[in-house]
Amino acid sequence: MSSNIVLGGATTQNLLALQNINTQLDTTQGHLSTGLAVASATDDAVKYFQAQSLSSRASDLSTRKDAISQGISALTAATNGITSVISVLQQMEGIVNGASTQTASQRASAATQFNTLGQQLSTLLNDSSYQGLNLVNSTTSNLTLQFSITSTSTLKINGQNLLFSKLVTGGKALAKGSVAATKLITYKFSVVSNKISQFTNLYNTLQTAVFKAQASAATLGTNVNFLQTRLSFTQQYISTLQGGASQLTVADVNQESTNLVTLQTRQQLAIQSLSIATSSEQAVLRLFH
Repeated sequence: MSSNIVLGGATTQNLLALQNINTQLDTTQGHLSTGLAVASATDDAVKYFQAQSLSSRASDLSTRKDAISQGISALTAATNGITSVISVLQQMEGIVNGASTQTASQRASAATQFNTLGQQLSTLLNDSSYQGLNLVNSTTSNLTLQFSITSTSTLKINGQNLLFSKLVTGGKALAKGSVAATKLITYKFSVVSNKISQFTNLYNTLQTAVFKAQASAATLGTNVNFLQTRLSFTQQYISTLQGGASQLTVADVNQESTNLVTLQTRQQLAIQSLSIATSSEQAVLRLFH
């Protein structure tokens, strides 16, 4: 047969106080060890789920931020390709200018150079891809970025075909590289003076191609600038969301450290009070001896 142990009133009161202090002490130590004042829904359901929502939003934007960075890289590769194309076209313009005062044999050599540059121009554009995406050799390619869960928060950048056969069109003297090269060989400016107008037409066609390439580069460059702005905004927004989540859940280390010292002091005092209460009961017991 078991019997219940009945503690005195003072002892019970001091024991309960000590247990309460120990519970608070465990909580405070937990806050300091994890760095979180709200680590689960049981700590504070409202704050916990608000913080979870903010953190989830920040995580989603972080993924989209990575996509924006990759988009900038794809556009940078495309604009670098166009810049090189412009350089090649300008070299071709130089060949055309020089050919007007050259002999037939010299023009034949110039035509070979001209044709080689035209072929290399297209090769260069085909190499201007990033992770399989090429925005400068086909109009069927495109880059689509979604900045948030809102379906309308997107940017679509259409690809352009700047291959030599498409970029350099128009003008009687030039359709594509090989034809242009043939024209350079057959022009006899020293014999037929009106051929100069055809030669000028060839140069003007190249100049128009340069303007087209520059316009394409400007368009892509504008998109790069916008994406860089959007990237900066997204990073700042992520920091704001993460900061808000932290404000709801992160423990104040200074406050928790102060609480820990205070609770440890109270724990010692409670232990002393419990000891005194127990001693008082023992003193009463000694009266019966």
